[in-house]
Amino acid sequence: MKIIDAALPEETVHLAVEQSPVWEWIVGIAGYTHGQLRLTFEMDDEWTQDAKAMPASLLDSLAKIEETNLWYGLLLLQNKFGAKSVDEFFKRLAEISEERFYDVLLPYRSRSAEALREQAAQHPEDSGWWTSYANLFEGHAYLSGYVWQLYGHTRAELSELFMSVLSEWQDWMAEKPYISKWLKALAFEEQQHRGLDSANAVKEIEHVAGVAYAPEPSIWSVKLIPHVSYRPWLLTIRTADVKLFFYPVSEQQLLDPEVPPNELIQGHKALGDGLRLNVLHYLCQGPAPLQEMSERFKMSKTTLHHQLTLLKAAKFVKVDKGVYSIQPEKLKAFSTQLNRYLKLDE
Repeated sequence: MKIIDAALPEETVHLAVEQSPVWEWIVGIAGYTHGQLRLTFEMDDEWTQDAKAMPASLLDSLAKIEETNLWYGLLLLQNKFGAKSVDEFFKRLAEISEERFYDVLLPYRSRSAEALREQAAQHPEDSGWWTSYANLFEGHAYLSGYVWQLYGHTRAELSELFMSVLSEWQDWMAEKPYISKWLKALAFEEQQHRGLDSANAVKEIEHVAGVAYAPEPSIWSVKLIPHVSYRPWLLTIRTADVKLFFYPVSEQQLLDPEVPPNELIQGHKALGDGLRLNVLHYLCQGPAPLQEMSERFKMSKTTLHHQLTLLKAAKFVKVDKGVYSIQPEKLKAFSTQLNRYLKLDE
């Protein structure tokens, strides 16, 4: 058989590291208002103290964001705008049409649901379209409720909340003595990863963000967004054609060499408990679901889930479809990092 190849050159995904103060403010707001995981964030202790001194208006805005999960909308808008400053974000927000406004804010569900999502965006007051679309997210931790919050507020109300929380959070963070170092570290992270090889996107994503990525249909752009405020977590979201990975910038760019990295502190907190060590030892024998471990250790799944969350935050374990397993390479890296900090490897 003879083959005539008339195809054009293969297209590759667009891959880039992207940062701006706006991204950092938004992920900070997302972390501060994440009630379930808040205690695992490196900034939690400071945020707890900050709450005692923050303006009442900022606390009120943050409470509304936590109640509505509208931090997700801020991320989606910034993905669309790519704003380099809060003023630019506000300008783009004022200019966007109403239909485009809801099209950006409505979360992606699947290719088969795109027509329904578009109808909801075009009819912001039609409860029928919105009910049908919100129902597609039933069982999700927050997206069903998030869709209903978009429907339950006018564009003016949503925009006012977005502007007030972003403006006041920026003002609050501007007073922090370390913020200049943070922003320089983020700018450096973007600079050192310019010109990523899109033809080897999977390897580049794992190298930069430390996450395994399997190419997905319809994704034509992958953004790697470094952050400090959301440490130690990696956050992933997607739109119809864009995948976003929010990854923690290397702590070595932020610290004095005499100061122990938070990864060491978090790791020792995670290991400094007999039960969690027992859980790690059990998982060393093989992956296990929560129910199995609950029966093995004779405790409620809620209590055990909390312990596993701390181990996950330290990156010692991972979970895939409800099955937990250890990450031996992370445990080895933790030991190496401890030796390096104590200068035992010199």
